[in-house]
Amino acid sequence: MSIVEYVQLYADMEGESHFQNHQIELTSTNFAPPAPVLDVSPIEPAAGCGFARLAAGWVGDWHPSPKRQWIFFLAGAMEFKVSSGDVHRAGAGSAILLEDTSGKGHQSRVVSDDAAIIVIVQL
Repeated sequence: MSIVEYVQLYADMEGESHFQNHQIELTSTNFAPPAPVLDVSPIEPAAGCGFARLAAGWVGDWHPSPKRQWIFFLAGAMEFKVSSGDVHRAGAGSAILLEDTSGKGHQSRVVSDDAAIIVIVQL
């Protein structure tokens, strides 16, 4: 069994934001014949996707996520801070699922010397 790990950033019923670690199980699938079998997760529908570049030093003060969305990091690194004060650092090759579309939201900032390049997939 193969897995992919990610972090969920969500808001509770009181509007406070939190992190939770998750895993997605990948199943061996004949996904793109005649290419060899590969491990893949269930495919979920998406509403839109795009790329973003956040300059070194960029800071986003407290804000909720504008939509439920995946963020996939291609380059650079960012930190996300939730209501409890917990901080999660994400960099190239990692993913975070933002679901705090209401409440206090989170803080985010680029912590790398270079820009953070991300893919946003809105759900």
